[in-house]
This record gives sequence, structure tokens and C-alpha cells, in this order.
Amino acid sequence: MTTNRVSGWLLFRHLTLLCLFPDVCKTFGSGVVQMFNGTVFYVRSTCPFTLTRFTHNRVDCDITMRRGENGLLEYIEINVNKIQTRILYNGTIFVEQRMVSLPYDHTYQHVFQYGINTKLRSTVLPLSVIWSSVGVGIDSLWVKLEQELVLGMTGLCGRPDIVCQKFFSNYIECLQANTSKYITLCKENIYGYEKEHYVGCAFYKEIAHRCQTSYAWRTLTHCRNCPGELHFEEQGDAFVPTCSNPAPRTNDQDITSTCVCPQGEVLNDRAEGHDCVSVSACPCVYAGRNYAPREERRTKCQICVCNNGKWICSQNSCPSRCVIEGQFVTTFDGKQYIIISQHYGHFELFSHNSVQFEKEEIRELHQSDNAMVFWQSSMYVQVLTSFGMKIQVQMSPDLQLYITLPQSEVGMPEGLCGNYNTDTTDDFTTSSGIVENAAEPFALSWSVGDCPVNIPKVCINTDNEIFADEKCHPLRDPSGIFAKCYDHVPTDNYHKACIQRTCTCGTGLQQCLCVALANYAKACANQGITVGDWRRANNCTVSCENNQRFDYEMQVCNSTCLSLSRPDPRCGVEDAPVEGCGCLEGTHLTGGLTCTPKAQCPCHHQGGVTPPGPGKVCVHCSQFSIDTAQKTCASLSKPTSCTSGCYCPGGQLEDHRGVCVTVDNCTCQYSGRVFKAGQSVKTNCRTCTCHHAQWSCVDEPCPGTCLVYGNGHYQTFDSKWYRYDGNCQYTLVEDGCGSEAGSFSVKVESVPCCDEALTCSRTIVLDLLGNVTLTLNEMKVTRRLQGGWASLEAEPLYSTHTVGLYIMISVPSRGLTLIWDKHTRLTVILDDRWRNRVCGLCGNFDSNEMNDLQISGSSVVSSPLAFGNSWKTATPPCSDVTNEVFPCQRHSYCSAWAERRCMILRGDTFKDCHLKVDPEPYYQACVLESCSCEFEGKFLGFCTAVAAYAEACSDQDVMCGQGGLRT
Repeated sequence: MTTNRVSGWLLFRHLTLLCLFPDVCKTFGSGVVQMFNGTVFYVRSTCPFTLTRFTHNRVDCDITMRRGENGLLEYIEINVNKIQTRILYNGTIFVEQRMVSLPYDHTYQHVFQYGINTKLRSTVLPLSVIWSSVGVGIDSLWVKLEQELVLGMTGLCGRPDIVCQKFFSNYIECLQANTSKYITLCKENIYGYEKEHYVGCAFYKEIAHRCQTSYAWRTLTHCRNCPGELHFEEQGDAFVPTCSNPAPRTNDQDITSTCVCPQGEVLNDRAEGHDCVSVSACPCVYAGRNYAPREERRTKCQICVCNNGKWICSQNSCPSRCVIEGQFVTTFDGKQYIIISQHYGHFELFSHNSVQFEKEEIRELHQSDNAMVFWQSSMYVQVLTSFGMKIQVQMSPDLQLYITLPQSEVGMPEGLCGNYNTDTTDDFTTSSGIVENAAEPFALSWSVGDCPVNIPKVCINTDNEIFADEKCHPLRDPSGIFAKCYDHVPTDNYHKACIQRTCTCGTGLQQCLCVALANYAKACANQGITVGDWRRANNCTVSCENNQRFDYEMQVCNSTCLSLSRPDPRCGVEDAPVEGCGCLEGTHLTGGLTCTPKAQCPCHHQGGVTPPGPGKVCVHCSQFSIDTAQKTCASLSKPTSCTSGCYCPGGQLEDHRGVCVTVDNCTCQYSGRVFKAGQSVKTNCRTCTCHHAQWSCVDEPCPGTCLVYGNGHYQTFDSKWYRYDGNCQYTLVEDGCGSEAGSFSVKVESVPCCDEALTCSRTIVLDLLGNVTLTLNEMKVTRRLQGGWASLEAEPLYSTHTVGLYIMISVPSRGLTLIWDKHTRLTVILDDRWRNRVCGLCGNFDSNEMNDLQISGSSVVSSPLAFGNSWKTATPPCSDVTNEVFPCQRHSYCSAWAERRCMILRGDTFKDCHLKVDPEPYYQACVLESCSCEFEGKFLGFCTAVAAYAEACSDQDVMCGQGGLRT
């Protein structure tokens, strides 16, 4: 059968074409063009043509093309908002003269595989461009508008003609009456290109697509088939099941020609080629490496097994530890905070470079029935108690504390280190039993003596700031010496601590820097990650005395002369590795802290010390005890040292106002306020009553609140703060968690400003029950049902309200509320029933912020970057974020200006709120959001950041003055 006869037969076979797609312009074959208004014509030329050109909302769009000698398109150029995308004949894509791979994501556009085609979707225009590359050229190109754009549109596509579209809704009869016209058009398309079968195939494909036929026309016309084990579906889902996403959620709008695997198999997108495998044969990916099914990966604390393309991980087996590094504290449950004031506690056992027991200095080892104390290196002292508590004390250059408790002590401790119950929401439990919201009043409740509030210094345009910014950078350098640890220990808090510690350092900037870097290196070592000789790389080398040598993992077992005379009890102590100076192998430490060859070591025994030679030894232990006293209502529930002074007479205690009262009349304190005995206060979903200087609290069902605003600042349901700013659509929260049984999901996508690095608004998609989708964007709400898009109407399932500047969507049956400021800020509130039943960027709502960074697939990661990337929605495909650059990093000259503006959060305007809501995370977010001084008046980052803190204060019933907001 000749090509012309085949063409005619196809047209006669499929005359019943469906209605023309509205607002679609296309060109295919060797020159067929269908305009927006439905008019079809043929033009043959190798000259460049403008397909369409227009401006919408001050954003310019220009799409041009040119055909080659074989009739197919040899290049397409798409310019949107001055970003140039060029597609060559072989499918190669260049963006701003740089070749990119798929999926490719930019703040202005996404480019991804769409069935057998490629699709570009603009984020700043209601525009999509779809093309099909066949290797020797591009055989078809679609330009689709998601809304009518009729003013000023030029080019071959013309402009949408609503009247013509209505007319062509009856085009079936028209086509039947003009069959010869379309056969002529088909002949014109292939004339002279008989050997270029792609030209004819493009025409046949368009007819088949219009008719939505499944007839095997490809076999009849010898047009291309799918590679490998894949087979064609003319009307299939654009996004096929893969190992990365075995069950993609699609909708009726994403239907196109596609290649799919046989039933029951998925495409292995984690390997080269087009292999179809069962889900059980899918590999897993971690840190850029592929793992085979059932293969294990191990860390110091966890074992993970690859199962069905996902990681199944054991519980974290490493013990929790409390860390006190200067003013930076991490509780047993992992909550991190900063102590602003100078607090004094029970540290009389330790002082700089000296350890004493009952005024006797410990130079090597002290052992009793209750505890063992010894020097682990020149920098660290180790303490082991009889009940299994381990304490590491860094003695130099700064005094720092690391405490590890045994499992038997879970839920038992109190104090600055929290209560060790895997619930980070109650770590700020005060000595009187109530949970504070801010670190300052919590820490003050556990202080000994009077502590003045000492607001930390803020560096602005100082030499220290410049030094800190430059020298702390290794903690963020993706190719630096610390990079191998980034996947195990997140750097954000360590980098902030480095900046603050170094910036506010009085003298010895280099020493302050080295302490900060050493703290991160120690955290890495505790996870089993050795980062190399970081001290030499950062000019932080340690000088050793008395012929000792430095090591990053100093071993103390059998390292002293004393250990040669008897079994060394230190050998049984297992704790985190420590650095410092010690003896070389083959030498042993004497009482004079000098390394001595084994042959020159004296022998120790109960009778004393004997020079080298034969002898016997025995072990002698001593005991000690410490007394405490309580003389005030505030100290009734905590230990305190006994000091001289005036106290209330026997049986009475001094209350918070300085009055002597009986214990029945003792007052309580909360957030800086004093409450009488019997008074109650409601806080954090608890009703607490003051009784005997203690708060007695009753828990109530507690909803969870998740917040996102600006350029990717998140606070999870469990109050974990992190930053992540990607260009894709992400799952904020859902209850399906990878299954198809979910009843709701909330997805978000950033909408860029004219400056591509800034986010000016956020598109939110709320999917309810799978058949109602609400989209919040452009300051309005729209609804999509199976029948298509419509204006928002009343619906029993949900309700919408405009409250001031906000839009609120309430779904009572699902216990879900969304509050949107019509720009970037979104608050999600969930009923208590969803506790530990949700997932996404908002965390899992289980009261433990330490496992909030749970990737899609159940394992917990430490990097917000890896966490955020894992929650990309599978449709459409999108590339991972590899390097985040926030406004302050791009516009460093604005940082001082931003810090001055954001000091309003630390100042008098919000001072009444500081003891209720910690301003520090809001201040840090504000600075990052405000580094856009050249966009002042156009970018709402500063105002959004301040409003977020004001709203948090309002939630705690603190109304802050508005006058100070005029900045």
C-alpha cells in the first residue's frame, strides 16, 4: 500500500475527531500549523518563524522555531522572562547556553519527560510547551495556554478566538464534509519527504491523538515503537510507574502518548536503559549510590535494608547524650537551644585544666564505689558512675560537658538536659513542673543563685564578623574537609554557633573558631565519621608537652604506668572518641604527666610506689558524699549548694516575692509571672495548678501546627525549625504516606519574584478524598472536580472564609485547617487524632522533633536538603536541589541592613513575648528573608517574617505594640 493510500485510509478510518483542545497551538510534520483559533494551514520553509509572542503580567514570552532540510524542526527557542531555552534537533536542551539534563528545574520553569514527549512548564506564565524529538529532528511542537491570553499575541499561532472555538465545537460534520481537504493537507506534508518517514508519522500521530484511537496504526505505518520491554499507549498516563514512584498519582489532564511496562512491572529509573522489573527487584539509592535489593547499609547506630526500592531501617541504637558547649545546649531528646544568661550550676568538681576530689587533685585516675574519674586525654576527663552515667568534660580550651545516660534512666532526669523521654515538646519543663515555651525562663528555673540576663552581642560590620563569615565557611563547603559528614550531622546549628561564638569573641578569635569547628568534628566522630586532619587545614593544631603526641582518637586503655601494675579499669569504659595529647605506643604516662618507656615505669601497690623491679599490687577505693539544702520556694524542687546568709525560720520558705510562707502557701512562677497557691494557667494544651511550689498539670488533646513562609522556612508539627527552598512541588503533609489509602494531602510550590532567587508567593494544592482539589494561588481559591475547573462554591466537605488578610479553609470531618496569607505564609493545623499518622515536610507529628526529617520511604536523615528532595511530588518529575543559596548569601552587602531591621524582634516592641516565644529562630529567618534591600517595597520577606513572630505571640495571648513595626 503506498504512503498516499495509507494516509487517505487513515483519515477515512478516523474521521470522528474529538473537539479541538482550547488554547492550543501546534506545528507538526514538515509544516502543518494549527493556530489557537483552530485554523489549520501548511507552510514549507527553512526560515526561522515566530510561533507566538506575547506579554502577560509584565512577563515576556517569545517562542521561535526553524525547520531543517528534512522537514523536521531543527531547533526551538523559548524565551520566558529573559531566560533562554533552546532545543536542538536531537533533543539536546540548553538553558542560558548551558546544556542541561532532565528533569531540569529553574525558578521560572520546569522541563521534564512527559510520556514519550518532553514538556516545559512555566511557573511565571500559564504556559506549557510540549515537543517530540525523534533523533533526527523534532516532529511535533505544542504550545498550550492554561487561560485565555488574547491581547497583543502575534506569530504563526495567532491568538485564541473564543467565537471560532465555539464554532469548531461542531467541527465533526465539517471534517466529514471536507475529507478531501485533509487528505490534501496530508499529501502536502509528505511531498518531497517520502524517505523521511518521521514527517508522515507526525501527521498520523496527531490524527490518532485527536481521535483517541487505540488502533495499531503504528504497525501499519511502520512508525517507531517503544524501546526495550516497553509498549505504546496512545492515551496513557504521562508519568509511568517507576522504582522511584511505583504508584504515581495522576489526573485526567496528564494523558498523552506514552511507553509503559507490562502489567505488574515498573520502569527501573535508577539504572541506565529501559528495563522493566518487579517492585521487589527495584534497587535503593543513598548518598548517590545504588544498592541492590536486600543489600544492607550500616552506620554506627543503625542498619538499613533495601526492600521494594525503599529503605527499612532499625531503631537508632546509639544512646542519647546531653551536650553543653558554652551557651549552646542539646538535650537528651535532641532539642537544641541557647542559654542567654550566665548560669551557674554544680561544676565545683571541675575547673580550668584541674579536676579535684575533696580538694585533692586527680592527675590520672580516681576510683570509688560510686564513680570513676580519669583523664582520657590532655583535653578530656571521663566520669563513669556506678549506675551507668557517663560524663565527658572538655577541660581545654573551653569547659564543655557531654553526658550519656543508660536506658534505665529514661524519663528520670530533670534540668537543662531535659527529661529523656523521646518527647522534645516537654524538654523545657521547669524545676516547678510546668513547660515553658522559651529557653530563657526554663534555664533560669534551674539556675543556682541570681543570674543577670545577658543579651548576646550582635555583630554588624565588624572585623570579627568578616573573620567569622570567612573562617566558619568550611562547615558549609560542599567539597571541604567536613563534607563527608554532612549526610550524618547537619551543619546549620554548628555553623550558626561558629558565627556567634567567633563573632562575639573578645580576644583570641582563632581559638574561638577552633572550638566551634572542634565541636562539629566531635559530633561527627560520635557518629563514627572521621573527617581527617581538619585542625591542620584550619590552623587549629594543638601543641603537646612532655613528649606527648596529638591524636583525634586518643586511646587511654593501659596507657599509664599505673596500668602495668594492675588491671586498668578504664579499658571497660566505652564512650565517644576524644582528641588530645597522650603517649606514643610503647610509652606510658607517669604521675608527672610525662611519657616514659615501659621499662622505666615504677610499680604501684597499696604500700606506695616501688622503682622498677619485681613486686605485688592491690587496689584501694575511697568514697565521698555531697549535701544539699533547700530554703526557698523556687529551690524546693531542685538541688542547691549551701551558702551562708539569712533564711526563713524553721518550717517556712521564702516565696518569689521575698515573703516567708508555709509550703502550703508557696508561690509558683511561669514565663516571668508569679502565681499564688491554687491559681491555674493554661499553656501548651495543659491546665496547670500551683500547689506546694510545684505545678500540677492535666494534659488535654493538643492540635499540631506546621508553618512555612518566605524562602523555605519551616516549623514542623513537633516544632523543629529547618530551611529548605526548592523549585518543585512538594508534599507538605499527607496521611497516605506512600499508599493509596490517604484521605488528604497538601502540596506546595514556590512562585518566584522578578528576582529569580526570591519567593514572592506560594501555590498550595489541597486534595480531599481524591475527587476534590482546591488550589490556592494568585490570592484566590479555585476548585477542580472531575468535570473540570470551576469557581469556588459552597461544599459540605469544607468551608472557606476570608478573615482579614487571610484565607482560611476548614475541613471539619478531616480535622484539618489551612490559613494562607495570600503570599508565602501557610499554616496547617491538624487535630490530635492525626498524631503519628502523617508525613511530609511538616514531619510526622509524634512530639519528637529528632525524627521529623523522615524521608519518603521511612528512614530518617540528618540533612534538610536530602529530606526536602525526598518529598518532591512524583508528577511532574523534578530535579533535586544540590546547593541552596539564600538571599543573604547572594546579597551579602544587605546583611548588616537586614540585621538592624530584624533587631525589632529582639527589642522592646516584642519584649513582653520573649519569655513566651523564643524570638531566636524567627530572628534568624527574618535576617535571611530581609537580605533583599534593592527590592525594598516590592518584596514582603521582612514583613512576613515579623508577622510570623507576631502571630506566634498572639497565639500565646501576648499582644505586641504595632508602632514599632514601621521600619
